Amino acid sequence: MSPTQSARLGAMTVLSLVLGACSLAPTYQRPSAPVPDQFPIVAAGAAASAQPGGDLPAWRDVFQDPRLQALIELALHNNRDLRIAIQRVEEARAQFGIARSDLFPTVGVGGNGQVTRLPENMRAGSDSSSVSRTYMAGVGMTSFELDFFGRVRNLSEAAYQQYLSTEQARRTVQLGLVAQTAEAYFNLRSAQSLHELMDKTLTAREGSLQLVQARFDVGVASDLDLAQAQAQLDTVRADLVAAQRGIEQANNALQLILGTPVPEDLPKALPFGRDQLLAALPAGLPSQLLERRPDIIGAEHALMAANAQIGAARAAFFPSISLTGLLGFASPELGALFGGSHRYWQFSPQIQMPLFAGGGIRGNLDLAKARNNIAVASYEKAIQTAFREVSDGLAGEATYSRQLDAVRATEASALKALNLSQIRYETGIDSFLQVQTAQVNLYGVQQQFIQLGTAALFNRVELYKALGGGWSADDVLSTKDK
Repeated sequence: MSPTQSARLGAMTVLSLVLGACSLAPTYQRPSAPVPDQFPIVAAGAAASAQPGGDLPAWRDVFQDPRLQALIELALHNNRDLRIAIQRVEEARAQFGIARSDLFPTVGVGGNGQVTRLPENMRAGSDSSSVSRTYMAGVGMTSFELDFFGRVRNLSEAAYQQYLSTEQARRTVQLGLVAQTAEAYFNLRSAQSLHELMDKTLTAREGSLQLVQARFDVGVASDLDLAQAQAQLDTVRADLVAAQRGIEQANNALQLILGTPVPEDLPKALPFGRDQLLAALPAGLPSQLLERRPDIIGAEHALMAANAQIGAARAAFFPSISLTGLLGFASPELGALFGGSHRYWQFSPQIQMPLFAGGGIRGNLDLAKARNNIAVASYEKAIQTAFREVSDGLAGEATYSRQLDAVRATEASALKALNLSQIRYETGIDSFLQVQTAQVNLYGVQQQFIQLGTAALFNRVELYKALGGGWSADDVLSTKDK
């Protein structure tokens, strides 16, 4: 290969790369956020939380129960949905690599030989041989498109943005998995708390039945009192069986999320209550959601990909130029192929200009524009959904504490009413109906308190998720970890 020929091949490659800098894609501009500048101020507590608060703490700092932390770790390493999401990232990364490879020429080393026998009437002369041989070998470049109008570059950019969007989808799955694990754990703890309540209530109801039975045996209590006491006991027995079923189902749900059996050697759990979670989460401003929420970030990358597709569709209206070249040796004899006088080069530019395609090129551009409009709407909807979810969470944070305080006061009043009704029954002032009513009221309030406390925990988990979660280098699992 002579220096002049090498320079030509290098010049063609550099020229094609420089020309590829042209792009017909629209200039990207981030759409305005279609939400108010501030979250709704529901109460003083919500107003305080809504102030700019910087980054959220990592999930290990938010979920402070050691047993829950261990369960989240297990889920992050074993959950199948997360594994699928990670492989989606690998798939998108490979697709980007394929699209990006079209920006560079394909150069290879090859050789071929051809032996042809011609009939006598097709030979160049009467003394020509009936068999002709041709051997070639060298370095070749096959069908490399000179990207004058940025078609290949925009397709590569679209694949890259889609890869980034898929990576954010993985983060969304991981964030959802952390929240799901916490909620499944709190659901299990709630079922266990209800079971404990019902077990204690069953013991109390058995004591009430024994008291009524004793009074019935001496003729003080009526058959109605005895039947009511028995009904109260049977009701709690039925509830206890349902609570046991709830525990089993909650365990099954947690195991599915973990992707592995629940280990026996988990750390000791904290007492069930709101102290298992960080007391306050910095909500910040709506604009910060654009930088925190992986689903919003992913939607914007999808929008950028759709924007690049418009550039590729526009480029299809212009000529497409591709190059094929070979630089090497050619000879009629294999033994003399690499002789100094047998240098050979071939340069084959091709140009294609669309004249009529039945509306296909215009249709592809319209399709790209429609998909871009869909991506814009999807991005805006993601922002609106995030704004609503954070607003709901802040509303819950501002009200659940006061509601729990009210239920706690109601429980104290119901317990006092039960004690007084029992005294009045034992002294013969009231019938057992008053005791039964007080027992039902206290039992209902105690269940409500557990259920409401669980709902408050769920609300804080959902608020953490709505804010985009707190991430650190150790929290975000790399696809290489899998």
